[in-house]
Amino acid sequence: MTIIRFLVKKTLYPENGIVEMDTKNLRPRARTILKWSELKVGDVVMVNYNVEAPEERGFWFDAEITSLREISRTNKEVHAKILLGGPEDAINDCRILFIEEMYKIEKPGAYPLTFGDGDFKSIGPECKHCRADPDKECRFCSCYLCGGKQDAHMQLLCDECNMAYHIYCLNPPLSKIPEDEDWYCPSCKNDSNEVVKAGEKLKQSKKKAKMPSASTESQRDWGKGMACVGRTKECTIVPSNHYGPIPGVPVGTTWKFRVQVSEAGVHRPHVGGIHGRSNDGAYSLVLAGGFEDEVDRGDEFTYTGSGGRDLSGNKRIGEHSFDQTLTHMNRALALNCDAPLDDKNGAESKNWRAGKPVRVVRSSKGRRISKYAPEEGNRYDGIYKVVKYWPEIGKCGFLVWRYLLRRDDIEPAPWTSEGMERSKKLGLSVQYPEGYLEAMASKEKKDKVKKQTVKQEPTNQSNGNQKRTIDDEETKNTSKAMRMGDGGKGEAFQLTQQQQWLIKEDCMNQKLWDEVLASLKEGPNFLKKLEQSFMCVCCQELVYQPVTTECLHNVCKSCLQRSFRAEVFTCPACRYDLGKSYTMVPNKILQTLLDQFFPGYSKGR
Repeated sequence: MTIIRFLVKKTLYPENGIVEMDTKNLRPRARTILKWSELKVGDVVMVNYNVEAPEERGFWFDAEITSLREISRTNKEVHAKILLGGPEDAINDCRILFIEEMYKIEKPGAYPLTFGDGDFKSIGPECKHCRADPDKECRFCSCYLCGGKQDAHMQLLCDECNMAYHIYCLNPPLSKIPEDEDWYCPSCKNDSNEVVKAGEKLKQSKKKAKMPSASTESQRDWGKGMACVGRTKECTIVPSNHYGPIPGVPVGTTWKFRVQVSEAGVHRPHVGGIHGRSNDGAYSLVLAGGFEDEVDRGDEFTYTGSGGRDLSGNKRIGEHSFDQTLTHMNRALALNCDAPLDDKNGAESKNWRAGKPVRVVRSSKGRRISKYAPEEGNRYDGIYKVVKYWPEIGKCGFLVWRYLLRRDDIEPAPWTSEGMERSKKLGLSVQYPEGYLEAMASKEKKDKVKKQTVKQEPTNQSNGNQKRTIDDEETKNTSKAMRMGDGGKGEAFQLTQQQQWLIKEDCMNQKLWDEVLASLKEGPNFLKKLEQSFMCVCCQELVYQPVTTECLHNVCKSCLQRSFRAEVFTCPACRYDLGKSYTMVPNKILQTLLDQFFPGYSKGR
């Protein structure tokens, strides 16, 4: 029996390397475009879809049509389930934009295509706004000021925003194309009058002076800018669409600010209450008591959906002014319920434990409505499931969507006696940003010095006592900061018998495992040590499909392949000569261990 194998190389994605495929993974190229009348619910066809940006052109997938809707002769809607390859890997209820480019999946034995058949597959228009219509004005693919497509040779491209401008549309107009290599449009060009030169003070920004925040009379504390601060790190252990717990983050972990919760990967948005995708589901939510009719009973709570408020302009909050709809994040949370989606009456799950898990974070802002909220910061309270969802008229007088969520986590809740005992064993306490407590102590010290300057005591003895009090306070705050950063000591991390056996079998990494196992007594810090020890030197992430080299270093197989394609045949860590003919064999034992310690991290790779 002859076995035929193909070596496939993707020219546009060289980082994927050469992939070996069997004949069962190949099929005739699609060439038949299906008309609207030929589409049926349940058919599997080939469609174009962008998983990250559904409004844009993406890759080609097999998809099962779930609904067909003809609104008018020219307005039609197709929803499908995108099939990603695995038996359970699918994205439900995706709206297909390119209805006119849905292809029939050819069966084996179809006639071969030749160049005489013309283009195999039409390429989409370069501009999604005007569909490359030469008679239609467009400010995106043509002149940003007039929208005209004439005189393309008289257009300038901004090196910052990449927008095109006719030289005669500018103010003042230009007589010819500038000879300079770099050119910036009026919106991107830096005003020389606003440039702060050496020795000058910071100048007042005209743009900020016109903003509503410059003249606000609000006395509300908006978090001192922490809602707008950028992340200093990002969780890469699991992908952003990961369901379930984050490896290494036990129930009861508390962070001072929301940005820290985002950095840990528990709840990615800085401000939003629900994190999810409207065609997939919700991954996490924050219970902060933003609605007056929410009820928190600890192990279950009723949650109110988002929307219904006018947040136009620079508003952060607003009164209810219209009804909520089951769209966007509200729809995402409804998809977690183990029941068919109903955007009119809601639905209730018959087996609520079968629903998709949601990570729940309680905020200290919810203390006014719930005794289960933490006294400070934001606390991870475990996994909850959506039992049911329904629409009703809220206290605001408008329609809102309500959700009943119930706890389904093997770890005890942090407000129970078992949870408190476990948090104590793990040494869990409020985590502050690096240097935060020291900065606050320094600020308090300066404030006290100012008060002392205003209220000067007549004797030197009192001044000395006060100075000693301030120094003692600073020392106390600094020691508190040290205790907060030492929050990993406590209950030891427990290994299963299978994990212990696999670690002994991984002989090539025995030295690394000895170092990692020494931190078992540090509890959650064991996973941090494990991640640091098995980090790829190339991509700076946890190794995936690790190749353990002869010099005992672990590198991702894809990273090593990329290095070899660049004709670098040495170890990326120590420059040991591996040789051009080196065979890259993944360490399956190490991969199995990493999948057990960090469940879900492979899906993001």
